[in-house]
Amino acid sequence: MKILGLGVPELVIILVVVLIIFGPKNLPKLGNALGKGIKGLRKGVESGKEKIDEKFDETETEKAEEKAAEEAQKAEAAAAEAAAEVEADAEEVVDAPEASADEPAKKTVKVKRVVKAATEDESAE
Repeated sequence: MKILGLGVPELVIILVVVLIIFGPKNLPKLGNALGKGIKGLRKGVESGKEKIDEKFDETETEKAEEKAAEEAQKAEAAAAEAAAEVEADAEEVVDAPEASADEPAKKTVKVKRVVKAATEDESAE
């Protein structure tokens, strides 16, 4: 069994040297301090990881909001363009010369259909 590239005999020698240097009375204190240090290190790494994850989530949210704003601007521009086309078509129909008594009624119906279609498109968005 190898731990950090050290075998069992090497680990036993290291433990004996530590026991001789610090003594049996201070060994529990040393183990406690080492355990607290490792625990603190783990907490620090986890909190750093959480901060990175939060920053990543914020960045992703900002990107999504920017994309939604761009899409909304494109939709508004398309709606404005469609409304301008509808108005232009309506003006053409209204300004067209009347050929007979039946023609004005047909043109009015066409204008109503164009306006109705445009309002339905804007409602759908």
